[in-house]
Amino acid sequence: MKYVCPTCGYVYDPKEGDPDSGIAPGTSFEDIPDDWSCPLCGVSKDEFEQEES
Repeated sequence: MKYVCPTCGYVYDPKEGDPDSGIAPGTSFEDIPDDWSCPLCGVSKDEFEQEES
């Protein structure tokens, strides 16, 4: 599963993680800290929408 920011379209792909924010590749979306936010626009994690990969 991938997760998409509804505001800017950033896609969180667990295979890639978010290394710039300290999220290692292979980290599932559920395992990201709750205070993580979109690295492009700052939308909170709970606003991301699940997308079939």
